Formats: sequence, C-alpha cells, structure tokens
Amino acid sequence: MKTDLDGLLTRLRNEPEHPGLIGLEEAVFRRIAALPQVSTGSQLRLGAVAAFGAVLLGIASNGFTPPAEASITLSPFAPSNPLAPSTLLVGPQ
Repeated sequence: MKTDLDGLLTRLRNEPEHPGLIGLEEAVFRRIAALPQVSTGSQLRLGAVAAFGAVLLGIASNGFTPPAEASITLSPFAPSNPLAPSTLLVGPQ
C-alpha cells in the first residue's frame, strides 16, 4: 500500500481552518491560568515531609533485618552453589 504523504499533507494545509479550532489556544491558556496555584511554601513542606519519610523508611528497613550469618557468595561459577540445578535435584552433598 503506497500513500502519497506529501500530497495528503499539502491537501490538509490548503483546507480552510475548522471553525471549532478558532480561539482554542486562547481558551486553553485561560483555563490553565484560572487553575488554583499551589504556593511554594506548601510544596517545600511537602518535599521535606517526603524526604524525611524516605529516610525513616530506609532506617527502619535496614534496622529490622536479621544479621547475616555466614557470607555465602552466590556465583554461577562457584564450585558449591546451593541454588544450582544439580544440587536442587539431587540434594545437598
């Protein structure tokens, strides 16, 4: 299927403007300007509360983890990998 895109765009450019589009841009900008603006003080306060909450969540999640027993290195090339398919099928040796 071959479409002459240049011809279609030329036809679209030469068509008269749709009456519903006249003044649309100004109406959109008026509605945006009419929206209530959030003060910067409340934005700063909300950002500080969010940052403080993130720090508390990080501390809480790190503080309640059980201590690591022995450091087991899981590597696909390690000779004793407890999660290798051969050990999972046969069992630990």
